[in-house]
Amino acid sequence: MIFNHAMRRNSVKLVGDRSSSLGLTRGRLVLVSGFFVLAYMMLAVRAFDLTVIQGEFGAGAEGRQFEQVQKSVPEDILRADVVDRNGVLLATTLKTASLYADPRYISDHQEAAQGLVEIFPELSFGDVLQKLQSEKRFLWIKRGLTPEEQARVLEIGEPGLGFRYENKRVYPHGSLMSHMLGFVNIDGEGQAGIERSFNKYLGYGDSLSLTLDVRLQHILHREVQKTVEEFSALGGVGVIMDVNNGEILAGVSLPDFDPHNLGSAKSSEIFNGITLGVYELGSVFKIFSTAALFETLNVPMNTTFDAREPIKVGRFKISDYHAEDRELTVPEVFMYSSNIGSAMMGQAVGTETLRDFYRDLGLLDTLDFEIKEVTKPIVPSPWGDVHTLTASYGHGVATTPLQLTTAVSSIVNGGYAVKPTLVMGGADKAPDQNVRVVSEQTAHRMRQLLRLVVDQGTGKNADVPGYRVGGKTGTAEKPRQGGRGYDRKRLMSSFVGVFPVDQPRYAIFVVIDEPKGTKASYGYATAGWTAAPAVRRIITSMASVLGIKPAVVKKDKEFGDELKQYISVKKRG
Repeated sequence: MIFNHAMRRNSVKLVGDRSSSLGLTRGRLVLVSGFFVLAYMMLAVRAFDLTVIQGEFGAGAEGRQFEQVQKSVPEDILRADVVDRNGVLLATTLKTASLYADPRYISDHQEAAQGLVEIFPELSFGDVLQKLQSEKRFLWIKRGLTPEEQARVLEIGEPGLGFRYENKRVYPHGSLMSHMLGFVNIDGEGQAGIERSFNKYLGYGDSLSLTLDVRLQHILHREVQKTVEEFSALGGVGVIMDVNNGEILAGVSLPDFDPHNLGSAKSSEIFNGITLGVYELGSVFKIFSTAALFETLNVPMNTTFDAREPIKVGRFKISDYHAEDRELTVPEVFMYSSNIGSAMMGQAVGTETLRDFYRDLGLLDTLDFEIKEVTKPIVPSPWGDVHTLTASYGHGVATTPLQLTTAVSSIVNGGYAVKPTLVMGGADKAPDQNVRVVSEQTAHRMRQLLRLVVDQGTGKNADVPGYRVGGKTGTAEKPRQGGRGYDRKRLMSSFVGVFPVDQPRYAIFVVIDEPKGTKASYGYATAGWTAAPAVRRIITSMASVLGIKPAVVKKDKEFGDELKQYISVKKRG
């Protein structure tokens, strides 16, 4: 009994000791766990401070934007180069330093602001000083520094001024191809032109070859600019196209802009007149109404139209600028650019047929093109009989210069539809042989008429001996502001030329916006005095650059001479 009692007492004591030890252990575990929980809480607070408070609100939108851009594309991939058809560099990407400030470490705000303004005169002292006194931890001061500017910033000696290296888009030819190439924003994302259309492609480092030829671009830009200045015009547009495959060899829209200095560019300079400008282009449309006459009615060349009296439609009157006051054959209507004769042609073709013919040529619908900045032509709706008359000579329908150049190319190349293209690789093919817009006979007749205009008619100032130039003038009055009627003092003067006209390879279209007559032009601002001479100079320079030799053609065998039998020597009436 005594033994059992002692055993129970010892057992109770053992249990009590163990319980005490377990309690002590539990206490220690709770203490350690609490310590770790507190440590994790401190780390979480610090992480929130760094990533949200200082990162989100301190660095600001500009800092976040920089980080997002840095993470969107691998650092070792630069935006790819763009080159012309001969491999000449048009756009590239360079690593450049960008200046930022951490105001916390700026020792002398006023002195630092003054030093930065001396380096960057375009910055405002007040703005810079305000940034340097900010509570934020990251503020952009200047993006895209030159090495010289970076060295001068380092000389300031402020620890709160630092650099981050970014990719900067560079255009070696400046404004020369600004509307075709487009531009990128501060973060290197395409905003217009090829840069926008192929933003993702270029962003992953794949280079792009364009159909443009820098040499021809220089020629076109120089001659359009010269004409704009000579005739004090608002601007001008030019296009050079290969008529057989739709390749755009050069494209100019003036005024233009420097893609390196977009901040100072006006909206009128950024506007791409090649693809966004919709204009009533006047008599160049007679190419299409005449082709429609041949194609749909197959009339002979000696078909005549009575142009002695103006055509009256309601309160409107269709008359000729250079009235011949007699019956005119088809070649005479085209050569003298008779509005009356052309309106009668449209009437003979018919409203639905003429409209459908224009649509088949791509003149009435939005252009399918690699550049996204395109616009829909302005077309009468509904299209009535009166619109058929006016559309026959280029009034009442407004389309873009690129669409007109494409339509002309589709007629003169033998009658096959071409699609304009700006990217190399898919245009080595001939025009689509399955899509014929006019017959070979119609195409041949139109080439003869185009040659006749330059040899005998309103396009004489576009002729280049030995190169068999054909073409058509177009002088259109611009609509009055407010939309009622036309302003005779505000003209769109244009000329489309093709050469060599018997076997066309190139189409050149030049449009001059509101030219003013000069003493040398006898006060005229029409296409024969403005755009036609520009095309002549362009063809002359192209022949030299491309090594095109002049043809030896006897005068009595000049292409189109057979049409002269349909032209009266004397006026009748």
